[in-house]
Amino acid sequence: MSGHNKWAGIKHRKAAVDKKKGATFSKYSKLIMSAVKQGGSDPDSNFKLQFAIEKARLVNMPRENIERAVKRGAGDGEGESFEDLVYEGYGPGGVAFRVDALTDNRNRTAPEMRSIFESHGGRMGTTGSVTRLFNPLAVFRIPADGITEDQVMELAMDGGADDFVREGDEWLIKAPAAGFVGVRNALLRAKRTPTSSGIEQVPLMMASVTDEEIARNLIALHDELDENDDVQHVWMNADFPDELLAKLSQ
Repeated sequence: MSGHNKWAGIKHRKAAVDKKKGATFSKYSKLIMSAVKQGGSDPDSNFKLQFAIEKARLVNMPRENIERAVKRGAGDGEGESFEDLVYEGYGPGGVAFRVDALTDNRNRTAPEMRSIFESHGGRMGTTGSVTRLFNPLAVFRIPADGITEDQVMELAMDGGADDFVREGDEWLIKAPAAGFVGVRNALLRAKRTPTSSGIEQVPLMMASVTDEEIARNLIALHDELDENDDVQHVWMNADFPDELLAKLSQ
């Protein structure tokens, strides 16, 4: 089974209390508008929109913001036109980065990505150099309190998931990307609300990082990429020892 980046779990918990709500809501508004333009404004027949709305709700995006984004996306072809792009690169220590972006101007976004990588001692990679190192999986995080390992196993099997693991105070349930709906429906039937869910790019192999300075540069690179308005997700294959991870998450 593919590895998993423990930093991703910390980022999810940090996002739950992120004070930069405006920037977060702006990213999800863009994601919703793009989904509507590609597949229409009915979530029942547009899985990408359904997924975008679920992600927005998980960060407590107000209902009126979601509805406004749907209306803007359905504006008879007017307004912004977005393009899904993947940027690949390497950070300090040879750690691989995959950056998923949604932009209305690739001529603006590409130089920004290159500048961020280089400012933290990294470099952009060629197409395909990094994406092959990641595997798209449906990943759900649910609170570990009040549910046993056997119950998680039963829930995972019911949803068609093929892996689950305890991570701190949460259970991670992982399935092939195409199994997202099956796991989500199993959670709904069990009345288990995930703290986060989505299609994550899970590393096929991890890059061990033990040097604190390199680790902090990697986190700084990760965070600056993540804060860019055009970036939807940042994935890296850094593997930090638990004691170093504790320092980084403080």
